[in-house]
Amino acid sequence: MKIRLFITLLFISSFCAAQTAVNYNQSNLAKLVTLDLKAHKISNVLQKIGNAGGFYFTYNGALFGQDSIVNLNVRNKPVREVLEQLFDGKVDYKENAEYIILRYAVNHFAIEAESIITAENLYAITGRVVDTQTGKKVKNASVYEKRLLQSALTDDEGFFSLRFKGAHDAIVLTASKETYRDTSIVFLSSIDIKPKGYNDPDKNKGTFVSNLLDNIKIGRWLTSSKQRIRNINVPDFLTNMPVQASLVPGLSSHGSMSGSVVNKFSLNLIGGYTAGVDGAEIAGVFNINKTDVRYAQVAGVLNLAGGTTEGVQVAGVFNVVGQNANGVQVSGVYNHVRGKTNGIQVSTANFTRGLVEGMQISAVGNVAGQKLRGFQLTGFLNLVRRDVDGFQISGVINSTLQNLKGVQLSGILNYAKHNKGFQLGLVNVADTSSGVSFGLINFVKRGYHKISISSNDVINTNIAFKGGNSSLYTIFLLGKNFVAQENIETFGLGFGHDFFAGKRFSFSTELTAQHLHLGRWDHANILNRFQLNLQLRLSKLLSIYGAPVINYYVSEAPTDYVVASGYKSQISPSYSKDIRGHKGWLGWSVGVNLF
Repeated sequence: MKIRLFITLLFISSFCAAQTAVNYNQSNLAKLVTLDLKAHKISNVLQKIGNAGGFYFTYNGALFGQDSIVNLNVRNKPVREVLEQLFDGKVDYKENAEYIILRYAVNHFAIEAESIITAENLYAITGRVVDTQTGKKVKNASVYEKRLLQSALTDDEGFFSLRFKGAHDAIVLTASKETYRDTSIVFLSSIDIKPKGYNDPDKNKGTFVSNLLDNIKIGRWLTSSKQRIRNINVPDFLTNMPVQASLVPGLSSHGSMSGSVVNKFSLNLIGGYTAGVDGAEIAGVFNINKTDVRYAQVAGVLNLAGGTTEGVQVAGVFNVVGQNANGVQVSGVYNHVRGKTNGIQVSTANFTRGLVEGMQISAVGNVAGQKLRGFQLTGFLNLVRRDVDGFQISGVINSTLQNLKGVQLSGILNYAKHNKGFQLGLVNVADTSSGVSFGLINFVKRGYHKISISSNDVINTNIAFKGGNSSLYTIFLLGKNFVAQENIETFGLGFGHDFFAGKRFSFSTELTAQHLHLGRWDHANILNRFQLNLQLRLSKLLSIYGAPVINYYVSEAPTDYVVASGYKSQISPSYSKDIRGHKGWLGWSVGVNLF
């Protein structure tokens, strides 16, 4: 019995191992997968291959029809062979850590040498790049030597010419072009030996290079068409060098291959175009980098990085980052980050498409495309498209299109879709609110809206609008005393807070200040009232209340002042008390609340 159980467990473990068949130390393309899929979308098939191999695919959505249906039945096959089976050799692929990068590459070409000249400290090669299927010459293909950083673009007849200084045992040329598979070939120093095919050890290795330079007009304007073609043809090859210097893009110490070199130090008298910086870069006018910039970048006008920045980026006019910015960005006019910002942005205007963790400080406006976890300070507008978990301070407008979990302080308007924090401004607006809004006007779309009609010991007819939420609502009031020879007109504002004790009974506190018009405008007459409303809810839309009131009346009129005819001359009752030269007394108020 024990032997049978042991054999059964051994079989089950062997079967499970056959199903996974993944060695996570292998390259992703060499990992073995076992799948049996029928009538699946090709995007789902790629996801299942990635799940089986422990990696992800990245590709352009136009590479294939997303709704294309395929069948796949493979057992212990390398991912490379599975992709060949799926795409019939029409897709090229490269690896990058946990990713496999797919690109359309249906065509194949070859490098045909026409002449090879060797001399002392000179090696020259001319030739053509030819489509192997059609025999046609391929124009605008990049032909380059990775180690020596020399490259050329083929002309309309597919012709190229390259010269290398120094003594070289072998020259390895690689040809690349969009929709073609890369081809590499080795040329030995003796012209008596025919060129051989070359298996590039890096052919399956790639890196993510932003196409930011092709999408921004100023990037296209500052780089030549040949440089942009090389960028399309050779997007994945990067190498490192200690120093480069350039006058303008193309006139560089690295020549036409400058866009494939990451430098420790880069000096550009007018402007430069490189793959990236891992140290420091300085330019009189502009710096353009295909990928990442680390530590320090300074330009008189423009810094444009296609990848991620880390450190300090300073420009006289604007900074543009294709992915994430970590550190400090300072510019005279505009900072733009297409990913997320973790650090500080200082400019006339700042924009981050993703999350902001840190500070945005500007003269005109700050925009965070996702969440803000930090601080925004501007003279005009702060805008966050999702949640604010921090501070927004603006001279005019603060706005968050989702949740406010922090603080908004503005000179005029604050807006939050869901206020869960604190708003202080002239006008505060929210769709819903469980926080506090303090201002002249507090409006909550799905909040506290009541109309109150009341009478009190001073003015017999009052109407008030109350808006905000139960934590803090604003009161706008108007009133008139309809008594012969005791006329009063009044207007004022105040704040209130609801305390709920039950479904039927509740109470609230209100503090108001109102001007009493006694027929003339030559003196201020201010009646301040603090009242405790005891409320009884009769229905969903109607409640009644009564309240004891503490009145404190402040008037600038002299004691011998005579009011206008028909207006009340004595506001405070005979039992009022003198408080620092003004009158105080206990009064009352009764009324109804609608809604």
